Amino acid sequence: VAVPGAVRVAMLGAVRVAMRTLCLAALLGALGAGGTELTLELPDSAQRCFHQELESGIKFTLDYQVISGGHYDVDCYVEDPNGKTIYQETKKQYDSFSHHSELKGVYTFCFSNEFSTFSHKIVYFDFQVGDEPPILPDMNNRVTALTQMESACVTIHEMLNAVIDSQTHYRLREAQDRSRAEELNGRVSYWSVGETLILFVVSIGQVMLLKSFFTEKRPSSGGAGT
Repeated sequence: VAVPGAVRVAMLGAVRVAMRTLCLAALLGALGAGGTELTLELPDSAQRCFHQELESGIKFTLDYQVISGGHYDVDCYVEDPNGKTIYQETKKQYDSFSHHSELKGVYTFCFSNEFSTFSHKIVYFDFQVGDEPPILPDMNNRVTALTQMESACVTIHEMLNAVIDSQTHYRLREAQDRSRAEELNGRVSYWSVGETLILFVVSIGQVMLLKSFFTEKRPSSGGAGT
């Protein structure tokens, strides 16, 4: 039975829409897999810890960066379920740590500002657990080449990941630069107020000094009689 041209075009359009919907769903599912992002305030002489239960053989990655406060540095360490330190850095502005869990249990990672006695810190971290799942079903077990639509989905997924990384990077840079600009603006304001007060004091002193030069002195009234 011959299929009319209009029906064939409609069927092809429906197939393309279904493929695009499947591709979009796969992309969204892959982008939303196993990660936690958090921005926290770390007071002076304080420490904050986070806990995550993991199975053995699971890869996890910790990325962190100090956004504002002091010299933009923080101490960080990671412990396994037995309390063994598997990562430790002191006074770091930013760093990244990846590890495969050897034991099943609760892993702990902490940020410490105990070396600072007066500066608060703002710390951003991204904790990713597990490898990224394939964006298409049975993608790792396929023996045939990807179709044009599947290749386009993979390319779009990689580009979206690059965009997300760039947005995170520039968002942190913007927050850090804004914090530095506000700190610099505060210092300039205090310096301007100090200069204004000094200027007033010097001006008043000069006026009083000049006034003392032109003050008429009255002669003493206790003269000798003739």
